This record gives sequence, structure tokens and C-alpha cells, in this order.
Amino acid sequence: MPRQGLARVIVASSVGTIIEFYDFFIFASLAPIIAAHFYPPDKPTLGFLSTLATYAVGLAVRPLGSLVFGRLGDTVGRKTTFLITLLMMGTSTAAIGLLPGYATLGVVAPLLLILLRVVQGIALGGEYAGAATYVAEHAPEGKRGYYTSYIQVAPTVGLFASSAVAGALRLSLGPERFADYGWRLAFILSIVFVAISYYIRLRLEESPVFAELKAQGRTSPSPVRESYATRERWRVFAIILFGVVAGQAGLAQTTQVYVLIFLQRVVAVPPDVAYRVVAGALLLVMPLFPIVGALSDRIGRMRTMLAGHLYAVATLYPIYRAIVANADPVRPGMLTFLVFLQMIALVLAYTPLAAFLVEAFPARIRYTSISLPYNLGNGWFGGFLPLIATALVALTGNRLGWLVYPIGLSVVTLIVGGIWVTDHIAGREVVFDDGPTRQRVSAPTQ
Repeated sequence: MPRQGLARVIVASSVGTIIEFYDFFIFASLAPIIAAHFYPPDKPTLGFLSTLATYAVGLAVRPLGSLVFGRLGDTVGRKTTFLITLLMMGTSTAAIGLLPGYATLGVVAPLLLILLRVVQGIALGGEYAGAATYVAEHAPEGKRGYYTSYIQVAPTVGLFASSAVAGALRLSLGPERFADYGWRLAFILSIVFVAISYYIRLRLEESPVFAELKAQGRTSPSPVRESYATRERWRVFAIILFGVVAGQAGLAQTTQVYVLIFLQRVVAVPPDVAYRVVAGALLLVMPLFPIVGALSDRIGRMRTMLAGHLYAVATLYPIYRAIVANADPVRPGMLTFLVFLQMIALVLAYTPLAAFLVEAFPARIRYTSISLPYNLGNGWFGGFLPLIATALVALTGNRLGWLVYPIGLSVVTLIVGGIWVTDHIAGREVVFDDGPTRQRVSAPTQ
């Protein structure tokens, strides 16, 4: 273990990831207000859908960021890479808070907004793999699930922070002033958060695994080509994408992002109540992450993740029916409990993911190999869920019909992950060239 200590590594990595996800999720938390400022006011439904599409664009470009920063992380270093992504994310987030709206710039305003979301998405495409890899490469073998769980809880904390900041500003300024200018403060605050996180991360040392590879001259000169140069490696990529990541991405957007939109726009829960409900559920679910991480160290990554998807298939529909029933009249306590219950699916499906992905690839191409399937899954399968769900509700009038999408993704994951990940990857021991040694994709159930 290097001089800096594991606790410091976890705190520094997690704080940065929390800030990056705060920056990214604050956009979703404030989507209805952003729609009113950046799109034509005479077409509110179209404006809201356009805002969700803008949110999705930020996620859709994440694979591009994964290739750019994955290569940088595997050639230059883990630390340098996630310092760059942090600065990119913070700068673009603050710029959104300062960007003039449609009334001032006309159609230029949404175009600039989309551009800033692209920058955010590219930055986020490099953040997660860097933080997960950095912590995992410090963690002792046999406890990676537990220690990486603190990185896995970071997006939830970031989302909680975005909801809490938006709710606090709305409460202190009042609904009218918050909708007029107060929402911008939630974006501009990012500068302070990023400065603190940058200082903390700047004091970190390089990952010991990467430092050793570099000292021995064993870093990959072309990690993108090495990760995806053969048909066999694309097969592994496809199995991990559909058997691990896609279903998790659908659950992430369902249980933590779209649920807030669902409460406000579909079942007409007042915004201040909806923020408190989601924030309360997030607080309740956070302690489960390290418990589930430790569980995955004992019973296996895939067993834990598949249990989450099985739970989602069995419970999402009845939970959302109960949410509808408790929204009129509004029962905040019951709604908080129900929102918490649906988040359990994500905790089970997502917590072991970092350890699984790190264990699946050799260190010399790990950053790149992790980044693309993770960001493609979360960018495309997850990122468009709020837009797809909102459009389905608007077109069909069925408030629960959209659930076929996240439940369908979990079914695909159960089939592909349950069959091919366990049998083909673990059983056939897919081999990658790792310099003087050869390393297989680790058995996720061990």
C-alpha cells in the first residue's frame, strides 16, 4: 500500500466523482425550469422534451469521452486524467449558470446549451473509469467490492446534493425568484466545489499498479487498438455491455433521475415535496452500498448484480402503481419509502460493477476497456430513458407503460449475464495479452 493510505484515496476519488455527478445531475433536477429559459415559451411540452433530449445528448457523447480519456488514462496516468475531466466538468457547468436564455439569444441559446452538455458528457465519459480503477488498484484483493462501493455511492450522493441544493435554493428564494434566476446559482456553485476537489486530488500520488507498469515500460502504446483489435475482444465487449451494463443503466436513470420527473409531471406532486421525497429516499439508500459491496466480495459480483435485476423485474411495476396511488392525495412519508424501495434494485445491480469491470481487464488497458462498455451502456441505453419515458407517457396516456423499457433491459441482462458472463467469460477464460504474462477475464462469481 503506498504512502497516501487507502482512506485518503477513497475520499479524494469519491469527492471528485460526487462533484462531477452533481454537475451532471443538476441539469436533470432543474429540467422544467431550464426548458422555460432556453426553449420557445409558447410550446412548453416541446420545450421540456427538447430539454430532456439535451440531457440525453450529454450522456450520448460519453463513449467519445471514454475513448479519449481511456487512452489518456492508460498511457499518461489515472491521476492526470481525472484532474482534466474534473476541470472540464466544472467549467462547463458554471458556464450553463451564466449562459443567457432564449429571450436574449434566441435559437443560439439552446445550441450553446447543447454544446456545454457535450463538454460535460465527454468529461463524464472519462471520470468514472478513472475513479473506479484508481480505488480498485489500491484496494486489497478480496475486498475490492467493499472499497469500490464508496465510488459507486458517489453518483447517488451527487444526485442527492443536486436535489438538496435545488430544494434549498427554492425554499430560501421562493418559487418565483428561484425560477427567475436562483436556479443559476446551483450551477455557478460548481466552481467552489470543483476548486476544493481539484486541490484534494492534486495531492494524490499515481496508482501503484500504473506506476509499476510505467516503470517497467509495460504500458500499452495503443490501448484502444489493443482493447478492440480482435473479434474475440468485441465479443467480450458485447457480452459485458448487454449482460452487465445496459440493464444497470436503465435502472440508474429510472430509480434516481426519471423518478423525480415522474413525481412532478406525471402524478403532479408539488416540486418542493418531490425534491424532499427523492432526497429522503437517497439518504435512506446510501448506507446499503458498502453492505452490498461487501456482500459481492462473499457471494460474487454477478450473483449480486443479477439479484438486482430480478428484484427490478418483480417489483418496479407494483412499486410505481403504489406511487401513483399515494400521490393523490400526497403522502410524503409513503412516497419516500416507495422511492427508496425501487432504488434497492440499482444498489444491487450497480454496487459490484466497478470491482467486476476492474477485475475483468488487465491493468495495461483497463481504463480504456472499462470506459467504452460502461459509457456506451449508460450513455445510450440509460441516457435516453427520461426522454423515451416522457414521450411514451405523452403519446399513450398510460402513466406506467414506460416501465416496459427499464424492465426489458433488466430481462436482457438476466438472460445474457446469467448465461454468457458466467459460462463463457469465466468458464472459457478469455485471454488478453498483458506484456510478459497473460491474464484472463476474471471469474466474476469468485
